[in-house]
Amino acid sequence: MNSKMGEDQYQRRAGHRLYASKKKRRDCTTKMETVLNTRFVREDDLRQHLRASTNAKCRQVAESLASLIRRPICHDCPVQITRTPSPVAGPSSLHNDPLLSPGPLKDNPQSPQALTSFEGDYFGADYTDKDFPFVPLGSGVPLLHVSEVEEDELSDDEEDVIGRDIAAPDNPLPHRNPPHLRAPTLPSISDTDPTTTNMSVDGVQSVRDDNTEGPTHSDDREQLRKAPVHVRHFGGQAGAPITDPTVQVSTYHDYGSKVGGAADNPYAPFASRMDWEVAQWAKERGASSTAFTELLKIPGLAAALGLSFKNTAELNKIIDDKLPRRRPAFTHHFVTVMGEKFDLFSRNIIECLRALYGDPEHVRYRCFTPERHYADADKTIRLYHDLHTGRWWWDTQKAVEDNTPGATIIPIILSSDKTQVTLFRNKSAYPVYLTIGNLPKSIRRKPSRQGQILLAYLPTTRLDHITNKAARRRTLTNLFHACMSFLLKPLEEAGITGIPMMSGDGIWRRCHPIVAIYVGDYPEQCLVTGAYTGDCPVCDCRHDELEVYPGEHEDRNIDAVLDALATIGSPSFVTTCREANIKPVQHPFWQSLPYINIFSSITPDILHQLHQGVFKHLLAWLKDVCGAEEIDARASRLPPNHSLRIFWKGITKLSRVSGTEHKQMSRFLLGIIMDMPLPGGRAVADRLLRATRGLLDFLYIAQYPSHTDTTLVALENALAAFHDNRDVFVTLGARSAFNIPKLHFLMHYDEYPQMTQWLERREKIAQHANYILWRLQQAEIGPASLSANHDLRWTSPDLACTLTIKMTRHPTKKAYGATFFVAALARFVVQWTNPTWSRQQVEEHAPYVRIPVATIPIFHRVKFWNEAVYGIETVDSLHVHPGQLREDGEYVVPARFDTALIRIDRGLGDPTRMADTQVAQVRVIFTLPDFALARLFPTLPAERLPPRHLAYVEWFSSFAAVPERHSGLYKLKRSRDADGGRVASIVPVAYMQRTVHLVPKWGGEVNRAWSSGNVLDECDTFYLNTFKDPHSYFNLY
Repeated sequence: MNSKMGEDQYQRRAGHRLYASKKKRRDCTTKMETVLNTRFVREDDLRQHLRASTNAKCRQVAESLASLIRRPICHDCPVQITRTPSPVAGPSSLHNDPLLSPGPLKDNPQSPQALTSFEGDYFGADYTDKDFPFVPLGSGVPLLHVSEVEEDELSDDEEDVIGRDIAAPDNPLPHRNPPHLRAPTLPSISDTDPTTTNMSVDGVQSVRDDNTEGPTHSDDREQLRKAPVHVRHFGGQAGAPITDPTVQVSTYHDYGSKVGGAADNPYAPFASRMDWEVAQWAKERGASSTAFTELLKIPGLAAALGLSFKNTAELNKIIDDKLPRRRPAFTHHFVTVMGEKFDLFSRNIIECLRALYGDPEHVRYRCFTPERHYADADKTIRLYHDLHTGRWWWDTQKAVEDNTPGATIIPIILSSDKTQVTLFRNKSAYPVYLTIGNLPKSIRRKPSRQGQILLAYLPTTRLDHITNKAARRRTLTNLFHACMSFLLKPLEEAGITGIPMMSGDGIWRRCHPIVAIYVGDYPEQCLVTGAYTGDCPVCDCRHDELEVYPGEHEDRNIDAVLDALATIGSPSFVTTCREANIKPVQHPFWQSLPYINIFSSITPDILHQLHQGVFKHLLAWLKDVCGAEEIDARASRLPPNHSLRIFWKGITKLSRVSGTEHKQMSRFLLGIIMDMPLPGGRAVADRLLRATRGLLDFLYIAQYPSHTDTTLVALENALAAFHDNRDVFVTLGARSAFNIPKLHFLMHYDEYPQMTQWLERREKIAQHANYILWRLQQAEIGPASLSANHDLRWTSPDLACTLTIKMTRHPTKKAYGATFFVAALARFVVQWTNPTWSRQQVEEHAPYVRIPVATIPIFHRVKFWNEAVYGIETVDSLHVHPGQLREDGEYVVPARFDTALIRIDRGLGDPTRMADTQVAQVRVIFTLPDFALARLFPTLPAERLPPRHLAYVEWFSSFAAVPERHSGLYKLKRSRDADGGRVASIVPVAYMQRTVHLVPKWGGEVNRAWSSGNVLDECDTFYLNTFKDPHSYFNLY
């Protein structure tokens, strides 16, 4: 809109019509009614008259208006609110009232700013009650807590974009601590008809394509939002200590006794804190060994810092000789195959288990026995999240207790993957990793928590000296199993009789280490189980039957396989193994291990099975079906978001795509195939959406941190949706069959010496860092503390957790011309002061609010955290900033105004559902200076002042009752008034729940004029992308 519109047009657009019906003037005085009806045609004429008139009656009308605006009148409120009424403002002169404009804005010596007019676009007019969709105080609706931190605390790996602010003071503002954050007593719209859920806050009809529900999966998610209702413990003697459980001593005491000089110096064997911190930096964060040595060669540097080492070699000697080992050292072995020797580097597996089991940092969240968790009191719905809540541990504990009561099972989780470590000369490594199921998965998967340990490096040879290909393949298989048998040999007896182990709190138990899980990609699964390549490694399904759904094959019979393997040495060995559907492997490593069924130990792998497997296939099919050019054009034009990477050159031409990149693509893939013009028309396109949505649903549900029996059914339903519609890929010529092992497996979802020395030194440094922290805390906490991170509590990852907001303590100090949001701010002031006023009353009095500032401090970023669940990780981030131009007019940084989900109140009684939220684009995040608050809210007590951080937003239509049928996504449109202007409001930042990602409705071939930076402005209709991250997928339905 033209910011230079005439006064008449502006007043009409703003909807300030005081000359309307008597109902609309019910709070004005009789004198004002008389004057309006008899003398004035336009409200602007009345305003000008009141500013200049000296007539006593006119002055009386103006004073009455001022009193009405400033008085927080209490009408009947739908929510009971307890507060002390503010004193009623006495009569005052119109010219002296700070809330009434006495005429054209002039410089005010009492204000720190010269009052100048706002310029820019105004995005709203003709408002209704639904234009104020705020949550009333005391309604029980959860609001986000907003905290302030210094700017450097908010920095992360993203580029910290700083644009020009809409308004900032010429002088720095004094810091104002935000008042105790309470939900403001803004009017609820609960008095509207709750059945009209298709109406948005701006009166625009919600967008619906049809009356058929889309896939919402609401029931399965609701069960995961609550803690288990009932927990059944295994009971008996399982997990019982063999020493006094009341005597707990940290294993750091034993570690400290092995460090020379530690009695007097907590940093020993290093001379001082400086000495230790430089050493720690060099090994964990520093440059290369050569560069560090050259740094210390600077004359006088080592002496000035008081270092006990002068180069990398001396530092390494201190680490190797003086720091105790908690994890065993690597041993170098040779494996001989047909006269050739190959390297094997390994650790003793029992000592590795002792190190993991006895780590004092894991004391607080280690589990020793299985449990059954239920989501209901009737114990009909099982909850599954960590290994101890599953069926395997319970069943295995029963088997072990029958033979040796009082056992503590250590579920061993192994993983291996041949990895290319350099592109030069094709160097590769073959690591085998070990962890234990006694630790929560959130600990196991974080390298910084030391929950994994490198067990071995296997030989990476291709056995090129064996010329026969079949013989070479058989020998490679036998070599792998021979090496793994050597590594796991100690488990054969320990798994049966048990071995004493001490946990990090000094308590001993009889532990039985048993292999529970083996993780690997499909080739690794076939290698481990001995299955033929192309067949399923879990069931007896052959390659040419993999596409059959639902699968009807039985799981592989472990007893029959063991019987076949026992015939080794006999002439019938090969034939017997073939009949058992297994390769003739000589002594598989699992053959002699206790309590193991290797076929059921193979578990789904999100990375290899889904992102690098099934999703990779899906992407290739869609490329063939939709065309690479159109897919790339759409992928490069998506709006930016914290959770999404924009592929500026598209996604179809990338080479060596990583699992992380496939994961990013899965977050917007469904959105870029919407409205795709395909042969066969709408019916074919809808089938393509349903098939794609089915696989994406499977991928996201599989990543839930917890599961119930219901979510497992939802997982199966998602897979069924794909199979019901997969023929669309055949119709469009992308596939002829679906005999793909990784797709079939979804039905079963439930330089070496230098490398080892480097790893051992890193592990020693990490362990010593925890020990030093533990030592330094003794004076504060006392000698009874068991771990260094005593205040760290592990919390089960919760996708339903509430996010909190963090913002910089100080606003950005750059400035640019203010957007014309003065009308929205005026309405906000009147409404906040008089929370029970109707829309009509707010509209009548808003024109008389005088904004006492010309510029305001603004912010460019809002971050969403949950430190209890995600630590210091930024879960979500909202960016609001204009573009930055070079001198030649080219953008250095494009403008970015993200979209957010904002909590509103429709009186539906359930604040967790999407019906009580609405999407808006955030244009400005700002705060009001202290002097402005005092002038705008002179009668309000401190606890009733608005929150410190506010946002100017432009609304989209409300959510329909159900999503679009085929894609399962909600359709949204820009909310506009009768004249086509965007409807906007000012809301507290605390009402923001998270950012959302909108995918434009493409309407066929993509509009080439659209770009990632302008698509939110150029397009008018969008789909809510619920796949933008797991947190959004779980909560937006």
